[in-house]
Amino acid sequence: MTGSMYAAIAGLKTHMQNLNVIGNNIANVNTQGYKASRAVFKTSIYTTLSGGSNGTAVAGGRNPSQIGYGSNVANVGIDMSTGNYTVTGNPTDIMLDGAGFLMVGDKEIAKNFDGSANDVNVLKSLDLTRVGDIEFKSDGYLCNGDGRPVYGFLVVGTWGTGEYGMENAPEGTKEGDPVYSDQLVPIRVPRVYNDGGTIQIGWPGQDIRGVEGDNVDEDANEKKWLLDYGSYVDADGNIIESTYEQASLTGITIDRTTGIITATCGDRNNEIIEIGCIALGTVTNPNGVTNLGNNYYKAGEGSGELRVSLIGGAASTIGVTHINQDMALDDDPDNPNPDPDDENDGPPDALRVRDSDTEMISNGLEMSKTDLAQEIANMIVTQRGYQANTRIITVTDSMLEELVNMKR
Repeated sequence: MTGSMYAAIAGLKTHMQNLNVIGNNIANVNTQGYKASRAVFKTSIYTTLSGGSNGTAVAGGRNPSQIGYGSNVANVGIDMSTGNYTVTGNPTDIMLDGAGFLMVGDKEIAKNFDGSANDVNVLKSLDLTRVGDIEFKSDGYLCNGDGRPVYGFLVVGTWGTGEYGMENAPEGTKEGDPVYSDQLVPIRVPRVYNDGGTIQIGWPGQDIRGVEGDNVDEDANEKKWLLDYGSYVDADGNIIESTYEQASLTGITIDRTTGIITATCGDRNNEIIEIGCIALGTVTNPNGVTNLGNNYYKAGEGSGELRVSLIGGAASTIGVTHINQDMALDDDPDNPNPDPDDENDGPPDALRVRDSDTEMISNGLEMSKTDLAQEIANMIVTQRGYQANTRIITVTDSMLEELVNMKR
């Protein structure tokens, strides 16, 4: 008899946990980018009263007799499918229409990349988010509402100008096309510098695609040049800050089919320039990411590999095939055909930049995935389930009382 009471108590706990899940979903009905959760129940332990039998030549078969002892929560999963679009009117607000996450982190994470296989672990230290409330802040960084920089690939100059001669340009490149770095870094406003009387936009002196800056010390860590955002490390290990000013930009837009950020540059007679390209993080199992709260997720156990992708085939457009590929060729910088699976001869395949069919819809954010009508219906069912389990306890208690009173 007490078994029924314990089963009912287990049912109460399980329904209470389910109510917590429902309550959290309802609380986040207006939270942008929120992904609703659901609790799945499972039966608890069973006691076998009699075993089953397949039957014999004389007797027939018999089913096993078992009594269960309540229920538990099997798992609480999330639905990472794309939600609906809501207009905000902010031109730099974006919604990811498809799979993938924005990758955000502090400014220092980029300095941990060194072009080795360990970059896969550094990549996983970035947080993932579906909320694209981003804009360029006063320090020039593209950040979300929490002030966390958004990672991607930067334009460091234009081909055919300054140190980026056409002899180093990839096949099919035209003079004046933007030069993209393959280093995954926080996106920020480019610098303005005077190159022989011509105002240039980018990051002068960057060690990019084998082109070394003239003012970078021979003993300095040249591969970290871009990661220091215009500063460099001298022979004594001191960081020398850049004196170049940030470009004056207006009309910043994000292309929905490529993720490339463009703007009108006042320093170049209102010429439209490219700033960089937003990178997406994609995982093998999106529903397996770990929820950190505050609209952030982590690619932990259960989510599979974290890979970097660019939308709309932008990887071929900007000429980036692997993260930190140039940084990974320290042992043989003249090798034109590095092996991406050899950590000493190029980055591993896990750092290959892939294409994605996701689009970025600007001027708005992704709505919450909470279906309010469904959650209220689930709440009613849960309430009745909880009520029924309390009734089992009440009835069991009444029966025990009758049993105790038999002594009179």
